[in-house]
Amino acid sequence: MMDIRILFSTRIIRLFCYGFLSVILALYLAETGLTEGQIGLLFTLTLAGDAVISLLLTTSADRFGRKRTLIIGALLMLMAGVVFILTSNIVILIAAAVIGVISPSGNEIGPFLSVEQAGLTQIIAAKQRTRVFAWYNLVGSFATATGALAGGWLAQFLQSQGWRALDAYKVVLSGYALGGLIIMLLFVSLSPAVEVVEAARVEIARVFGLHRSRSVVMRLSALFALDAFAGGLIIQSMIAFWFHIRFGVESGILGSIFFGANVLAGVSALLAVRIADKIGLINTMVFTHIPSNLLLMLVPLMPTLPLAIGVLLLRFSISQMDVPTRQSYTVAVVAPDERSAASGITAIARSVGASLSPALTGIFLANAALISLPFFLSGGLKIIYDLALYRSFITIKPPEE
Repeated sequence: MMDIRILFSTRIIRLFCYGFLSVILALYLAETGLTEGQIGLLFTLTLAGDAVISLLLTTSADRFGRKRTLIIGALLMLMAGVVFILTSNIVILIAAAVIGVISPSGNEIGPFLSVEQAGLTQIIAAKQRTRVFAWYNLVGSFATATGALAGGWLAQFLQSQGWRALDAYKVVLSGYALGGLIIMLLFVSLSPAVEVVEAARVEIARVFGLHRSRSVVMRLSALFALDAFAGGLIIQSMIAFWFHIRFGVESGILGSIFFGANVLAGVSALLAVRIADKIGLINTMVFTHIPSNLLLMLVPLMPTLPLAIGVLLLRFSISQMDVPTRQSYTVAVVAPDERSAASGITAIARSVGASLSPALTGIFLANAALISLPFFLSGGLKIIYDLALYRSFITIKPPEE
């Protein structure tokens, strides 16, 4: 029980920090003198670097040690935050973003999600897995929401007190680095129960930590990469920047918008459990995701700020129902000693997919005629992903189904 509390606590603190930073990150980089194209490139390289680091860490975590892997991830988060505070040199920022852990989207990044969920699966019953993952996502969404609200309003408050925008944003970055230090200390307290049971280890030929589930994981990874590429076109920092460009919205209001959005996203993840109990994990992933993507495509068509916010919030109210179901499905259809690797590889595939698209969004945002194109591209590609996922995996059931 103590390990569950620790893993939920680290999730809450980490996602608070991600949300805290995401609202102001693009604004901070613009304030340092980077162009829209450079910001998009930096975000692309950030996610690409995350994919490489996460691949190295998650595919060896079940053998190297899940606790050790999580501690290393926290150190990389702390390092990235400190470097971003100390310099505005784009080369150094890129190096820190590639090697370290920093989230431009407000969503999970680094090895944490894969290894934490593998550890949770080790200490909970199979029938409770989707429910625990839903709560895990719910507290994360609430933490991201609270972080976005706090980060946006803190930056705006400091500026109202006469602080330079750059200095106000650095205070937010300091909070991000502090979060990395705190979660590192919490990970040190984990017990051996989160590790793979020795009897469950299979000493046979592996590729990236996988053996019998290799084909399933690779197919899932390809589809998840497509979904993430589409999602990378409208990461939270870029949506915030889009609202700033299109409607002149300030950081405090942006924080409030994403507070509401992430709260709704968290509730939607919890509701997914009941739906999945009735119609199954794959059906829940697909049939809730398609309407969400249609709503995403409607956001830039709204003529006023209140309408755009309303449609965005409606979209977030159903947008995360596929997340706990996707995570639960991934660890359910592989062997116990493949869970970190399977979760890690599919997460890395998502990171690779997502890393390719922010640079495109940076180009689009620099052109007034194209600033809304990312919404249409993202929604359309995500619908293609939904249909392909249904066709490929509807017949492959997890044990509880």
